[in-house]
Amino acid sequence: MPTRWLWLVALASLAWRGWMAAVMPLTGDEALFYWWARFLDYGYYDHPPMVAWWIAAMRAVLGDAEWAIRMPAVLLPLGVGWALWWAWSPVSRERAAWAILLYWLAPINWLNALIATDSPLILWAAWSTAALVRAEQAADRGRSAWGLYALSGLFIGLAFLSKYFAVLLGMAFVVYFAAFARARWRGLVLIVLCALPAVAVNVVWNLQHCWTNIMFNLFNRTEGSEGSPANVGVYLVMMAYLISPVLLWLGWRHRGAWRQGLKGQALLACAALVPLTLFGLLAFKKEIGLHWVMGFYPFLFVMWAWVLPVPALRTAARGLGVFLALHLLAAGGAALSDLSQWQRMKSHVRVIDKNYHRFVEAARAEAMVKQVQAPGVVLASNAYSAASIFGYAAGHHVPVLGIGGKHARQDDLIVDYAALEGQTIRVMATRQLSLDDYRGFFDSVRLLTFQQDGATFYALEGVNFSYAAYREQVMAEVNRRYYAFPSWLPVWGCSFCQRYCGADRCTP
Repeated sequence: MPTRWLWLVALASLAWRGWMAAVMPLTGDEALFYWWARFLDYGYYDHPPMVAWWIAAMRAVLGDAEWAIRMPAVLLPLGVGWALWWAWSPVSRERAAWAILLYWLAPINWLNALIATDSPLILWAAWSTAALVRAEQAADRGRSAWGLYALSGLFIGLAFLSKYFAVLLGMAFVVYFAAFARARWRGLVLIVLCALPAVAVNVVWNLQHCWTNIMFNLFNRTEGSEGSPANVGVYLVMMAYLISPVLLWLGWRHRGAWRQGLKGQALLACAALVPLTLFGLLAFKKEIGLHWVMGFYPFLFVMWAWVLPVPALRTAARGLGVFLALHLLAAGGAALSDLSQWQRMKSHVRVIDKNYHRFVEAARAEAMVKQVQAPGVVLASNAYSAASIFGYAAGHHVPVLGIGGKHARQDDLIVDYAALEGQTIRVMATRQLSLDDYRGFFDSVRLLTFQQDGATFYALEGVNFSYAAYREQVMAEVNRRYYAFPSWLPVWGCSFCQRYCGADRCTP
């Protein structure tokens, strides 16, 4: 049994993730979630609130450093491993230990120290499934399982408050009960009832916030999406990489063991395969991101641990160790490099040249802000990701001025642009801005150019901001694009519409 290796891998991976969390600058998404935590709420424009709650808790205990904000992600694989052990060690302590070891050796669990909405989803999905596994084990022995079913429902509710992909885990549970446990349908009912309070929280928030969360996830974010068979191929290649060539080869080599190995593990198979199959079908419509599958990824390693013979599991662990070492060498080299090295490489490597300004933005945001700041001038940006990074560097919230993108529009709900009346504003950007886009709501505009570590960035300076003009030129278009929710939906409040037209619903 690989118990001693579990401790070694757990401690080594924890140290590696802690180092990565400390040395890497915040990404745009992380900075956005940081500002969610600074404007704490029970829902947000893009997603439910769990990631902001986690970051707020870390800020209260550990402060605002990058490593502190990321601490939940640093600890996450340990929490998932604990859930897997609790669920499957009563069946086989050896197999459960192998499952955790294989999962912890997966490169993604060492390299990903970033906090994201997926982080709480991964944890709560693992614990919800673990509680249901324990409930079914108790029921098989004739013991009362109602408390465990309720616990599974509570955890899936928390997963729903993390990300809507929790619904896919719920669908996996429905498939399991319908196909393999129909006699225990009351357990599924109890799971649903215990998850409903979390759903109610989300519904109430949307009622009070213009239905932005629902509108974004069901309509706005899919606008312009086009299906492509190539997406399915990309998805399959991505899953092959995540599972690893080592496990795929061993799984194929021992393909005859799958039926017997998963006998009695129908719930495990449903939790792993139903969501991932649904993502495969969705790939015909849109591109599937790597992070999308992370909430269901751990169960694949449990499947392999239950199927492969023990000698093959030893081979799998050694192979994953080599696979991991290659990743750590590359990641360590990248983390230890500095911008001067990237600057020299950009003339030779197209992808670096194309994205170098993003590297500078993330790594040198504080220096960039210091160049642009001036007494009596309001700092802004043209994009939500950049605004979040610059705001973290500046130590205060930086609003977005202009239409912005369809993602991450939390500023719509928290920024009162009327308060900027008469101000001089500098809009920071890593790409050159058009003066014509801003002339209409300033008396005068000019473009300032700055240099940082070999990258050119810009600040459009506008003098004497006119809120009335901004309301008609920008907020009217924002209302038309993003706040045209169906008339049959009831509304209890809408801060954007209240500012724009003085009512909870504005006519586009």
